Amino acid sequence: MTLASTSELPRPILENSDPKALAAEILKALRYRVGKDESVATQFDWLTASILVVRDRIIDQWVKATKEAYDEGAKRVYYLSLEFLIGRLMRDAFTNLGMMESMRDALGSLGVELDVISALEPDAALGNGGLGRLAACFMESMATVDVPAHGYGIRYVNGMFRQEIHDGWQVELPETWLDHGNPWEFERRERSFEVGFGGAVESITTKDGRLERHVWRPQERILAVAYDTPVVGWRGNRVNTLRLWSGMPVDPILLDTFNAGDHIGALRESNKADALSRVLYPADSSPAGQELRLRQEYFFSTASLQDIIQRHLSQYGELHSLPDKAAIHLNDTHPAVAVAELLRLLMDVHGIDFDAAWDITKRTFAYTNHTLLPEALESWPVPLFERLLPRHMQIVYAINAQILLEARAKADFDGEQISRISLIEENGERRVRMGNLAFAGSHSINGVSALHTELMKETVFADLHQLYPDRINNKTNGITPRRWLIQCNPGLTGLIREAIGDRFLDDINALKDLDALADDAAFREKFAGVKRANKERLASLVLERQGIKVDPSAMFDIQIKRIHEYKRQLLNIIEAVALYDQIRSHPERDWMPRVKFFGGKAAPSYHNAKLIIKLANDVAKVINRDPAVGGLLKIVFVPNYNVSTAEIMMPAADLSEQISTAGMEASGTGNMKFALNGALTIGTLDGANVEIKEQVGDDNIFIFGLTTEQVAERRAEGYNPRAVIESSPELSQALAAISSGVFSPDDPNRYRELMSGLYEHDWFMVAADFDAYAAAQRQVDAVWRNSPEWHAKAIHNVARMGWFSSDRTIRQYANEIWNVPA
Repeated sequence: MTLASTSELPRPILENSDPKALAAEILKALRYRVGKDESVATQFDWLTASILVVRDRIIDQWVKATKEAYDEGAKRVYYLSLEFLIGRLMRDAFTNLGMMESMRDALGSLGVELDVISALEPDAALGNGGLGRLAACFMESMATVDVPAHGYGIRYVNGMFRQEIHDGWQVELPETWLDHGNPWEFERRERSFEVGFGGAVESITTKDGRLERHVWRPQERILAVAYDTPVVGWRGNRVNTLRLWSGMPVDPILLDTFNAGDHIGALRESNKADALSRVLYPADSSPAGQELRLRQEYFFSTASLQDIIQRHLSQYGELHSLPDKAAIHLNDTHPAVAVAELLRLLMDVHGIDFDAAWDITKRTFAYTNHTLLPEALESWPVPLFERLLPRHMQIVYAINAQILLEARAKADFDGEQISRISLIEENGERRVRMGNLAFAGSHSINGVSALHTELMKETVFADLHQLYPDRINNKTNGITPRRWLIQCNPGLTGLIREAIGDRFLDDINALKDLDALADDAAFREKFAGVKRANKERLASLVLERQGIKVDPSAMFDIQIKRIHEYKRQLLNIIEAVALYDQIRSHPERDWMPRVKFFGGKAAPSYHNAKLIIKLANDVAKVINRDPAVGGLLKIVFVPNYNVSTAEIMMPAADLSEQISTAGMEASGTGNMKFALNGALTIGTLDGANVEIKEQVGDDNIFIFGLTTEQVAERRAEGYNPRAVIESSPELSQALAAISSGVFSPDDPNRYRELMSGLYEHDWFMVAADFDAYAAAQRQVDAVWRNSPEWHAKAIHNVARMGWFSSDRTIRQYANEIWNVPA
């Protein structure tokens, strides 16, 4: 289904966008660059030819923006991220360049439907969840607000796995997004850098015995080869670069080994290099998995730093000015090893002494922390770190000595504080704390919501914050409205343009003009019509892919995000079971029809998360087939949730589930996308929900549950979940049903351990928040029953979400951290 057109959006800034001329160019590209005649061209061929035609225009802007940055000596931002969840790029580029309708008409004249071929473009498998999607939004916003920038990451061949659901269980399969090539990227063999692992460190001394320098002699070497993708900003004024690294062997084949008959062993160096850029987040439950993860993080960090240094030296000839011309940003803890690597390059390769190199490093790096969860604040066993990166281990010890001496000099720092500040965890297995390394090596450390930033100061970085009180600051996350409104919701975009004009296209804060229309019955009716069309599109997708029929007139209640216990998909499922029981027990009540959608991937080694996916599907199987429910409740788990799926589901949502345990979600960005598309939020006071509540108003959001402080108090007091469960009849009945095998007759014990965990410890406060959550859901029903009131609240949400634009976030980064104009 094609929603309302957003013709002439935006005004093209590029020449030669006439549909007739574009059609001729597409045919030329098809023949001379794809090598096909139109009579035999496949849909993929048309897709490639269309991208190449628009890519040519992007290149002109790309070259122009790059040349201007060089000529002006502009300071550049280098954004290091293990994930870039960029999704499909064709519609993004067409929209930002103002060529969507011209290309649609050009292709139509050739008998090709743009919507059909654009659906064939694969989602780049370069990310998992909010971290990678934020990085993608930031790259687009940096180009939009005119910040010269490079993104650096890994060109994963298979990336995050493709999820299939077999008998309710998650099955991980390789994501083959590069099967048809990638017409957006440019291979840069000339930008190849050597990456070493293992070996030993040699100390070079002068004739009189003084230490001159250290030389790391790696045992193993591979190459990092650059692949560049242009990132187009709004209206195409600036195009920045996403540079992704691919691993290649120095010697592709050990010929003597091959000739000796060991044909498999002859490729071992190729396989080692290939593994580095094959899979995102290899399971780290085994020592081999941990080693590969650390290798990946060092691989892309050193390649990026070598590239940055080479670029800087070619322009300025020295490195002492690096902090004035380069802002290197660490997107979470994954690239933290870059702190030690920059020191190594400055000292060992370029001959700068430790004190000067440490000063350059701290003034160059900034670090964003994205989570307070221990598993995401990475740490590595000292033996593993030292074996793979022996010189870096020495540098970490040198940094640590500097920090601990500085801390010891403060009279108010005791032994426990010194221990917590240390880069080396000494309690139990000795480990290198990468979060502490990133903090120590950066002049700015930011959280991603007001609540998260305060919790950083009070919890994981409390002692480092006391030592360096001027470093932590807040930069609440944002989303790009181009992707998450204009592109994914053309019907709503067209309605807004009709109602308030086009100013919001360039200044998203102009959405506030919609506030006055929330009480306009005619506008509410049009708004409801757009939502209905979006819901029909999602219903068609679910019917086509999964054979499940859902009623678009029902409330679409959606929770789509990474599957994790702290995000509490389990709370949502248990409440669905309780609601199912209530509907069957009280058919006389005026129940509101509801479809609960779930989507998200569980880490392959995360047992409970995978079990929660199975539970969602088992519950769906029973409820969806029960005639006693009469269509009042349905459950749908949408497989292989990705950016393209989100672009369909978010505009269709009536209710957005943001129900994490308070104090555990750093920010969230799905909450912002849903609200911008006219969904009401049900959520805890966690992450950016706090700020969304401030923006949209208490009357336009459903808040429930314990606060961060109350969660901490419950735990400190000795929380007894069993007593809570036994005092809640609805919760007790739902847990008993799940635990006894009502939803798993083939294996009655399947969920017994998962449910018993709620009785015994319930770390994520599922039981503690259940009654408040269920009550909030009945409040949701009451408002949904009054359609004019519901749509008025939804319009207020859209109108008040302009502050959550990633353009605002990037301007804050640029002005307050990177010191670059925006």
